[in-house]
Amino acid sequence: MDPLMMWPSLIWILAERLGRLHEYSEDSREGELDAQGVKLGSTPRQSRETLSTQERERGKSDNYQDHQATEVIISSPIPPMQFPHFEKSKQTAAPGSREHSRQTPTPVSREQDISSLHVSKRHRKLLKTSPPVHHNSKSDSSPSSSSSSSSLSASLSSSSVVPPSASGSFTPDKWKKLVSIQEARRQLMKEMCAKYKSSISKTITGHHVRNLFVEDKYKLLYCQVPKAGCSNWKRTLMVLAGKAPNAQSIKHDTVHDGHHLKELNSFDRKGIMHRLETYTKVIFVREPLEKMVSAYRDKFENPNNYYHSMFGKPIISKYRVNPSLEALKTGNGVTFKEFVQYLLDVHRPVGMDIHWDQANQLCNPCLIDYDFIGKFENMDEESNFLLRLIGAPPNVKLPNFKDRNPADKRTSTQITEKYFSQVSTLERQRIYDFYYTDYLMFNYTKPFKDLY
Repeated sequence: MDPLMMWPSLIWILAERLGRLHEYSEDSREGELDAQGVKLGSTPRQSRETLSTQERERGKSDNYQDHQATEVIISSPIPPMQFPHFEKSKQTAAPGSREHSRQTPTPVSREQDISSLHVSKRHRKLLKTSPPVHHNSKSDSSPSSSSSSSSLSASLSSSSVVPPSASGSFTPDKWKKLVSIQEARRQLMKEMCAKYKSSISKTITGHHVRNLFVEDKYKLLYCQVPKAGCSNWKRTLMVLAGKAPNAQSIKHDTVHDGHHLKELNSFDRKGIMHRLETYTKVIFVREPLEKMVSAYRDKFENPNNYYHSMFGKPIISKYRVNPSLEALKTGNGVTFKEFVQYLLDVHRPVGMDIHWDQANQLCNPCLIDYDFIGKFENMDEESNFLLRLIGAPPNVKLPNFKDRNPADKRTSTQITEKYFSQVSTLERQRIYDFYYTDYLMFNYTKPFKDLY
């Protein structure tokens, strides 16, 4: 055979063998990679467009989480106190009932409890330096906005003349001073809420107004803050409503049995919103640590079967070393230090109670635009001022008697200092942090010099 005729066959055979050699090499490489845990072609290859879309979505998610984290720091800078407190378990006992209907305290979850912890130094700095959070239009249209202020707000803004009904009680200078004080307190509250309130609009529910009492004749809404003149203000509301001829004749148990005063959350939504938009909304507050000591003295140092059983027994059981059987059985004799330990514990053995909760949690001042912010420290004068503003009869005044444990001295600054000398410096700091939002919103000064 002519050698030239064999060349095409030889070239074809050589090419075929080279191809098989290449396939063997690729198979060997794939086998090695499989052995190392890398599977080639085991999943469909994604298109560049699909991959880019997923990466963009992942990026959005990451950015959103970062934004959320930043917003949480700005709008709710303190884990213990959120402004406003929109969601919280029901109070230990329903306000307005006799010793709150003796119902079992609601256990507080760890997440809810963390919302009542102390403020760190970093969080406090954020409170003072964070930029305002912008609100959306829905939020601005709520009853908490200044656009829906009551007639009292308008009268306070323009009132420089003592009305005839108050001329016997107030000089023109004193009247102007009280008007100015109210304007300053309300302005501070608005600034605080505008700076730290979440931009997400919230719908007012019965839970948010659970501590507001209604007096329809004088169009008054009063938010109860226990240990801040609460009992005497309820007596006054009953007198205004015609339930009693005078406040002095109303016994303590009658005030708190829950049948003589209307609660705002007993109305339907239309009734709630109408009253929030047109009635005078009032809150009275007290120096937070003094209020806390007053609550402790009232509920734990005096006979009180409900509080000793419901709170005393679990507190003694958890925080007392080697408690006696008698103490475990009765719950009597809770010490102030044990009470402080309970208050600061993220795993409380029993839930919070209205008597020592924070005022901003009870009354939601960033959700409800209060027209009048009174203080226990000047209760007589400011209460009389308010009663004259709403047009109450001249003979109606807030009583100032102490009907529970009358032999005990009223809790004062000196008594508060005495009780806090029983706890450590750290515990004292943490209790201050626990109530820090109230100090900030209601403009109370630090009670001890060594607090930061």
